[in-house]
Amino acid sequence: MAQSRSSHFPAHYVGRFAPSPTGPLHFGSLLAALASFLDARANNGQWLVRIEDIDPPRETPGAATAILRCLQAHALMWDGDVLYQSTRTEIYRQACAQLLEQRRAFYCTCSRLDLANNNGVYSGRCRHCLERPRQLCTIRLCTDALDIHFDDAIQASFTVNMARDIGDFVIYRKENLPAYQLAVAIDDAAQNITHIVRGFDLLDSTPRQIFLQHCLHLPTPHYAHIPVIANSQRQKLSKQTFARALNNANAVDNLLAALEFLRQPLPPKPHTKSATNVLDWAIAHWDMALIPRRDELYGDALPPRCRHFAT
Repeated sequence: MAQSRSSHFPAHYVGRFAPSPTGPLHFGSLLAALASFLDARANNGQWLVRIEDIDPPRETPGAATAILRCLQAHALMWDGDVLYQSTRTEIYRQACAQLLEQRRAFYCTCSRLDLANNNGVYSGRCRHCLERPRQLCTIRLCTDALDIHFDDAIQASFTVNMARDIGDFVIYRKENLPAYQLAVAIDDAAQNITHIVRGFDLLDSTPRQIFLQHCLHLPTPHYAHIPVIANSQRQKLSKQTFARALNNANAVDNLLAALEFLRQPLPPKPHTKSATNVLDWAIAHWDMALIPRRDELYGDALPPRCRHFAT
């Protein structure tokens, strides 16, 4: 039987943008920030910013500050205080301890090779391990044959069987750091997030997060996954693929290119004098139904304004 989550939310819309401080914002980051901002503002909602700084080995000094300055330069002004995940590690530990105590989680010493031998789906080999072993280990969440169903506002409906398609997944890393899935599920609930607009590259994370929400008795937001921009090798723009940092001095042009990528109406010239003018127009004319139902856009499929960002 499919598990479709619907829970009690605040009456108003609460969206969020949650970058990791692994480097400056690039055009791909701007697409996610802009889409989530416009959807929140067009629905008279709040838009929050969360810095997901729980992976110190990958983080770049000064990146969090640079990200916030870049958002400000593009007039993407958030509501309330910025939440830093690094201040919440004890909350993640407590949630993990709760899942271990309930035998919903277990310690795992398996290697990546062990996973590769089972097509990436965990075999359940360490499920009996309820006491922390002496060697380095992860903590995995037990999945079962539950079908997780969700309706994506852009991409369509999805149903994933947790045991068959995903298997037991990591919620605490061997470096004694909380895994992305656990921290996101907990913080989305803590911030009363009702709607998540993010890139298609995170679509595979959604059933994991919904399953965690189910295990921790947390509400499930509405999801929408926009296409990601890719380079000529069909690699998603990222720090790893050497995506160029946004030039804050070109904020208006950056926003116009992002609107074109999202297939939104472009403002006439009188509304392009500043980033704030562009956003005011874009909020009034926002239409999520115009966003292409694609996983990625690259090459000739990119609108002309966007192509130089992908080279």
